[in-house]
Amino acid sequence: MNYLPGTASLVEEIDKKLLVVLRDGRTLIGYLRTIDQFANLVLHRTIERIHVGKKYGDIPRGIFIVRGENVVLLGEVDLENEHNLPLEQVNIDTILELQREQQLEREAEQERKKKAMAERGIHVDQTIDDF
Repeated sequence: MNYLPGTASLVEEIDKKLLVVLRDGRTLIGYLRTIDQFANLVLHRTIERIHVGKKYGDIPRGIFIVRGENVVLLGEVDLENEHNLPLEQVNIDTILELQREQQLEREAEQERKKKAMAERGIHVDQTIDDF
């Protein structure tokens, strides 16, 4: 196998099933159909996979265009072991509800931390974002 520099190395991944983690934290799984010089991707038969604890749910997204600068991680899915996950698959409504509960818990924890810091005289700038 010859080494290809930059985005040209993605040519070898065309028509393979890939997992893509985006900058906003979303996880996409789909078949890579094309790329360009900016590492923009076109994924076909794409699903968005949401993980909460030991459970996951898949949301069908169809054809998905991903701007290259938003890709954090990209890897090939092992088709032989794809269904041997130590996780429980749940339906879309269940995983979305679990995700909402998890987000509310995180927000409550952030508020508790903010309050504890304020009691100690430390004030946090609200414009700082987790991403």
